Amino acid sequence: MEVDVYNMQGQKVSKVELPAVIFEAPVNMDLMHQAHVRQMANARLGTHQTKTRGDVAGGGRKPWKQKGTGRARQGSTRAPHWKGGGGAHTPHPHGYTLAMPVKMRRAALRSALTVKAQEAGIVVVDELALPEAKTRLMVQALTALVGEKSALVLIPEKTPATEMVMRSTNNIPDAKTLMASFLNIRDVMVYDTIVMPLQAIDKLAAFLG
Repeated sequence: MEVDVYNMQGQKVSKVELPAVIFEAPVNMDLMHQAHVRQMANARLGTHQTKTRGDVAGGGRKPWKQKGTGRARQGSTRAPHWKGGGGAHTPHPHGYTLAMPVKMRRAALRSALTVKAQEAGIVVVDELALPEAKTRLMVQALTALVGEKSALVLIPEKTPATEMVMRSTNNIPDAKTLMASFLNIRDVMVYDTIVMPLQAIDKLAAFLG
């Protein structure tokens, strides 16, 4: 797939051929959904905790004798049906981690990038560079490149130039910078467009090609 290459001012400067193995891969929607569910599940902390009857203070003495009172037998005032008692079948810390083979995760990512390319959501720039680290300059560049759409800006590697781009993007609510080697299914699906320099294509080809 051949796409236009822009500069940071939004002007066309050349064309580039995107790797077909990544941007023209078979689209598997079920695999994309599975990968997205896995990523969202793995992001859950699972730190919820409640007290059971063994965790609540008090209740060591039997409230009344077993027989002869006419009331129901009770062993503790900290049973779940008592006011101030512990909870029954309540949440406790546990993991939500889901496993998924690396090959399946990468196939899902290739499917998502293919869909994004088909929707004209891939914007290639010749290089990511700003004269200074200013949010205003990055807003102007993204407006020229993608208009009002949200943007995921891929960083090929950390350099002084890309550091300025990252700092300039931090305060933009509908934009995010991400290392190309950390590209994931959630960010591809959440953002309308993916802005990547030519070097980022090589990074993607290194682990998805």
